[in-house]
Amino acid sequence: MYILSKYNGFIVLRNRIKNAWAQINVELKRRYDLIPNLVNAVKGYMQYEKEVLENVVKARSMAIEAKTVKEQGEAETELTKSLKTLFAVMENYPELKANENVLKLQEELTATENRIAFSRQFYNDIVMRYNAGIQMFPGNIIAGMFNFKPEEYFEIELPEEKEVPKVNLGL
Repeated sequence: MYILSKYNGFIVLRNRIKNAWAQINVELKRRYDLIPNLVNAVKGYMQYEKEVLENVVKARSMAIEAKTVKEQGEAETELTKSLKTLFAVMENYPELKANENVLKLQEELTATENRIAFSRQFYNDIVMRYNAGIQMFPGNIIAGMFNFKPEEYFEIELPEEKEVPKVNLGL
């Protein structure tokens, strides 16, 4: 009975991981669909920033083509960096900041980024539970008998996340 219960528990967790990954993919697809609209909306204003726009498009393509969780994380890191660069450059164009379409697209993209972060956290929490279950005794014996393997975390690493924020209170 115990073995059956543990086995079924691992199956449930593995299926939750697949479901969580599917939810991440829904949000990533939404993000990928918004990016060309944003690039097209700013293209006319940013004639001298062609390289920035090309980097966003290239990073989006890499993210779409990613196959594994690790590749996806690396591609999303690059895409996030290129989008941050695009938004930073957009600050130099007052007419862009006032454009209603661009503002709506930025808001949509920000909301999507928040949903991706939440979905990523949920996915990683399920992976942690699953991995812990197949590594701890006596679950590791049952997991070994039925060939349950650890799952990868979905990690997006940005250099600025590792830096300690600098606070200047000097007036």
